[in-house]
Amino acid sequence: MTAMAVTEAPPRPMADPDDDLALRFAAGDESGLEAVYRRWAPLVLSLARQSLCDGAEAEDVTQTVFLAAWRGRHGYRPGRGPLPAWLVGIARRKIADALSARTRRTDVAAAAARESARSPDPSYTQDAVLDRVDVTRELRRLPEAQRRVLCLAFYGDLTQTQIAHVTGWPLGTVKSHARRGLQRLGRNLDAEAMERAR
Repeated sequence: MTAMAVTEAPPRPMADPDDDLALRFAAGDESGLEAVYRRWAPLVLSLARQSLCDGAEAEDVTQTVFLAAWRGRHGYRPGRGPLPAWLVGIARRKIADALSARTRRTDVAAAAARESARSPDPSYTQDAVLDRVDVTRELRRLPEAQRRVLCLAFYGDLTQTQIAHVTGWPLGTVKSHARRGLQRLGRNLDAEAMERAR
């Protein structure tokens, strides 16, 4: 009696759970976003902490990274590289934005400190208060979209790219609203100054 040769089927490759997660995320599966956040937020947070040396700011940047990734998920191409590498690329840009914003805040604070060290001119102080009142009033008169962009830029200290992420508007639209809003604000303030001079 001859023994029959038993052939085993070759083992099937195991699916990589990270690949499945990336595909779910790219497809817009919200549970995929949650899983992606749980899986890679520690990596992004660690990078942000190392670069920023500030835990609270690093947490804010981490949130911003995942928000930007979710909004821009259609730009992720699994064939070009793994999702964590794509997230790290976004993280590096957001960290750079945070460092730039920090530098701007430091510069403004230093300028304010230098200004406050000088003996205040009472007429200058009054003019500055009037100017702030005028700007606030004219901002309220702007169309909602222009006002929102300018407030996010000046009071929120956001770049136009960040404003596009926050609002969900295309960058070109943000730039148009900013340009039109500044032009209108300038015209209205000039008219106000001329009225005062009469």
